[in-house]
Amino acid sequence: MPEEKVLAEGAVDRIGMGHSQVEVKYGDGQKYETTDEVPDHEKAIQLMLAALTDLHIIDDFKEITGVGHRIVAGGQEFKDSAIIDDEVLKKIEDLAEYAPLHNPAAALGIRAFKKILPDVLSVAVFDTSFHTTMPKVNYMYAIPYEYYEKFGARKYGAHGTSHRYVANRAAELLGKPLSELKLVTLHLGAGASITAIKDGKSYDTSMGFTPLAGIEMATRSGDIDASLVAFLMEKLNITDPEDMINILNKKSGLMGVSGVSGDMRDLESVQDENPRAKLALDMFVNRVVRYVGSYLAELGGADAIVFTAGIGENDAWIRQRVVDRLSYFGLAIDPDKNDVRGVERDLSTDDAKIKTFLIPTDEELMIVRDIERLRK
Repeated sequence: MPEEKVLAEGAVDRIGMGHSQVEVKYGDGQKYETTDEVPDHEKAIQLMLAALTDLHIIDDFKEITGVGHRIVAGGQEFKDSAIIDDEVLKKIEDLAEYAPLHNPAAALGIRAFKKILPDVLSVAVFDTSFHTTMPKVNYMYAIPYEYYEKFGARKYGAHGTSHRYVANRAAELLGKPLSELKLVTLHLGAGASITAIKDGKSYDTSMGFTPLAGIEMATRSGDIDASLVAFLMEKLNITDPEDMINILNKKSGLMGVSGVSGDMRDLESVQDENPRAKLALDMFVNRVVRYVGSYLAELGGADAIVFTAGIGENDAWIRQRVVDRLSYFGLAIDPDKNDVRGVERDLSTDDAKIKTFLIPTDEELMIVRDIERLRK
């Protein structure tokens, strides 16, 4: 910073599971890989930091001036990213009931970094904070109001960091202030969400109390009738609600319908001979069109829609099908422009009334920018 140049990227997988893979990409296409025993997050962070100095990416840990942590659930508490102190860390842990798979793991990472780099600024960037601007009419559920007051039962959304990045980038491409625009951003990946953005703020979003709601995803069901959950629990002799939630999170969506895969590429390759694979794809497009159409109606039109994330950035076939179904709104994309993967581009035809952009997301950059903003 401030050049926003990536020096290195890396990952440690299978933490606590034995034989973890440690990978670092750096320099001019160089790559370092090793396998090690990584029992916990602290060991993982030690290995990654050691790699930074061993590979001469940095000379000293003093060169590290900030650590950013992506946190899934910020509840109603965090309307913006926050510098992490003991109070903020406790709140992140207290919010674990809204994201039991994510917030506790994030807290472990925060504590490990603070132990190894105690004097370095730590910042929490919340997936939900971008959506705290939604009007009450859009985030409330039609259930007894006291459940919202007592338990925080409301829509929170997710992928806010990604939606925020591509919205800002779309404003730059349009040459207008974000505060004057109406956009629909489509974060389509294994996890997928769609957001209506009005006057630069999240106005409505497809994910709900948790990331399970919204459109069909790789292994998540998306929206479902709550009564069907009770019905299936009875039929399947399920007594623990978590077992049913696990089915909806990990065995449903594209995987559940197709019986083949939760990966869009696998389904597209067999759709001609596998009716269930084709059905899963058709349902995915249907749900995306349903949400985008409703948001265009809710916004009263839009300046642009934006495709991003794994499917949105790389699947020209899905982009074409979605936009073709929405042509009556004035959307149209040029097939030649659309024949691209992961490259920022205006896909629109010259006569399109609403622009269609492909904008690769960069959540890491948004996190770093928030670190720099909060440092001042």
